[in-house]
Amino acid sequence: MAPKVFVYALSTCGHCKRTKQFLKDNQVAFDSIDVDLQEGEKRTALIDEVKKYNPRCTFPTVLIGDQVIVGFQEETLKRELGL
Repeated sequence: MAPKVFVYALSTCGHCKRTKQFLKDNQVAFDSIDVDLQEGEKRTALIDEVKKYNPRCTFPTVLIGDQVIVGFQEETLKRELGL
C-alpha cells in the first residue's frame, strides 16, 4: 500500500506549484491545503501543524508517510515515492 501523501502549501508559492504538478504528473494520489487561503483559527492551527514537522514553517512541507520533505526536492520525492 502506498504511503499517504500530504502537501502543506501556499497558493502563491512556485515551489509548491511545482511539487503538486510533479505529484500529478506521476499519478501520485495526494491531499493538500493552501495554508495562506485559510482564515482565523484554522490558519493558526495549520501553521502550528506545519511547525511540528518543519520548525522553520517553510513551504512546501510534504509528508510521505513518516517522512518530511521541505521544499521541492524532485530526487528525494522520487526516492521516497519509489518512482
